[in-house]
Amino acid sequence: MKMNIRRLGLALAALLLAAPLAAQQFDVKARIAGLEQNETYMSLLREDALLQSREDSVLRVVEQLRLRLREDPEGHQAYSREILDLENRIFEIRNAKGQLIDRINTIEQEWVLANLDSGAASTSLHGTLPEIPDSLKVRNLVYNPWFAEQLPVADYAALRRSQELEMPAVDFVNRYFANYETLKQLAEMYAAVQTETEAQELYDRYKTLQGLNRVLADSLAGTWNYIFDNKNYAYGYLLDKLGQEPVLSRGEEELSKAQQQLAALRGETASDAVADYFLRKRVLVDCEQAVAEVLSLDEAADSLRGVSEQLAAMDFRLPKIEVAERYFLQYDSVIFTKTPKYSYQNPIPECRVYEHGTIYRILLGTFNTKRAVSTFRGAYPLSYLVNDEGKWCYYTGGFATREEADSVQVVLKKHGFLRPEVVVWNDGVYRNLAREDETPVAYRVEISGTDDLPEAVRQVIAEQADGRELSRVGQQLFIIGAFDDRAVAESLVAAISQADPSLEIKVAETSE
Repeated sequence: MKMNIRRLGLALAALLLAAPLAAQQFDVKARIAGLEQNETYMSLLREDALLQSREDSVLRVVEQLRLRLREDPEGHQAYSREILDLENRIFEIRNAKGQLIDRINTIEQEWVLANLDSGAASTSLHGTLPEIPDSLKVRNLVYNPWFAEQLPVADYAALRRSQELEMPAVDFVNRYFANYETLKQLAEMYAAVQTETEAQELYDRYKTLQGLNRVLADSLAGTWNYIFDNKNYAYGYLLDKLGQEPVLSRGEEELSKAQQQLAALRGETASDAVADYFLRKRVLVDCEQAVAEVLSLDEAADSLRGVSEQLAAMDFRLPKIEVAERYFLQYDSVIFTKTPKYSYQNPIPECRVYEHGTIYRILLGTFNTKRAVSTFRGAYPLSYLVNDEGKWCYYTGGFATREEADSVQVVLKKHGFLRPEVVVWNDGVYRNLAREDETPVAYRVEISGTDDLPEAVRQVIAEQADGRELSRVGQQLFIIGAFDDRAVAESLVAAISQADPSLEIKVAETSE
């Protein structure tokens, strides 16, 4: 197994070392005619191609490792570690590519504005279809000079800028999709790992990548809104001048349908921004194709027809990836041994206080000084904490629910402990349940932010709330309770959140 991973690592190193040499042979082309002589621009394009080559190389090695992982489950830990390291490398490469794209776009934008025809619209249409010489027709619709002649300067500048932003928008989408696939893999790995250290590293990576995708979605939304608004206005302006009312009406109908689809999908997919892009992009491309056909720009129409087919084949309805943070609380029952488990070489350990989660323990006693192991009648496991008053507090066990702790408390009393007390830590906050006020503390589950509860949520409440009352307080607040055990309330919260992640839900403390 180690030899396999080492060979793959050497193969990756060879690919990365070979990439700079291969970059010299990349036949990159300027994305805008006229920039071929701009060495800075062409150098950036070659560097972008180099990074893409590196990313492809790493992805191939990751795929090989995933295949080995399926074939050799015993090597899970080693393969997973190697895959995680490589995915970090992919993450770095994609960040570098994003910075390059920004520089490339800046150069392109400056060139377009500097070379824009400064003359105002010179030819009046008045419903007459223009005759464009074949020698002036180009494959990219917007770059046909006829648009510069017919649109006001500012509008054509915005149209050209919108066209230049199309590739950055595609890049945002591609990077989002690539990160989404990595997020799915991280979610699977996170659910499978057995150690807290591995889990924390994967969870941090997941949260970072999730944050990056939110940034990409926001960038896509801003870029795409600019593109759509300016292109839609320009095409509408020209179609209206040409008297193409049927084309305009059809476009408005398609846009209305897309907006209805988006409203139905809102909150149901991984990203509303990505869904919006694909739904309105289809409408816009259909409009562009219609414009090209009206103007007899056959090459542009063919190109747009191909784009339309690609869009139709894309599955953009990505399901949400929900990963709940795992808390590796170590629960322990209590046993009694005749042979001491602790000694000078193996002393009673300090009690671990978890930052997250709920755990119950039994307080066996509080003493002014450190106590001998024999004090605790063979109970195991034991732990201690020194409190704010400098006193030594000794605990046994670790339980997920109050009921478990109560049952062990009864056993401890039978073994001669005079006053074992049930205590609890919730998200690191300590409470001694035996010493609380006579008015018992209770808990309730609060659901807010919705006018009505979905049927799936009501079903979960009926099945898991154990007959506790569901009541409505105000327009958007529902209460379930009361619970005398916070852990039981938290379990219900987890089940409701799984049924509907969009709900705002929490456990609140109250008095019965």
